[in-house]
Amino acid sequence: MKRLLVAIASLLCFAATALAQNQFNDRADNIIGLYSGLQAGEPFRVEVSRQDDGSYRAQVVWVEHDRDAQGNKRLDVKNPDKSLRSVPYDRVVLISGLRYNSKRHRWDGARIYDPLRGIRAPATVEFTADGRLKVKGTLLGISETVFWDRVGQ
Repeated sequence: MKRLLVAIASLLCFAATALAQNQFNDRADNIIGLYSGLQAGEPFRVEVSRQDDGSYRAQVVWVEHDRDAQGNKRLDVKNPDKSLRSVPYDRVVLISGLRYNSKRHRWDGARIYDPLRGIRAPATVEFTADGRLKVKGTLLGISETVFWDRVGQ
């Protein structure tokens, strides 16, 4: 009888842990999707996806003006990492390594990249009350906040 009770108790603990983990992942995964935004007046779209290590990344998938005046594909020429300067503007990774902070109900622990200025800054990301994604970068005490709108909802 004791073995049966121990087995049932163990099963219940396992189920509760699995349910709590799924709820955590569900909240964390709320960020996954396609968003539109404006940077210096230029429309763009970014896709947020979950990586194999459980972190999230935001990668540009479309910019309105992906060609320069000569008709050449615009490249990420201001990137401080010289090996990434040949990446097309419509494929730049803006944020990588983002993790959900369940205590603060936001994603943090990553850096955001601004391809217009070629700088990286620590970032926090959270949903506003109206469902927009608030993306905030802070460098040397100076913050800039942009808002991304989910596409298709």
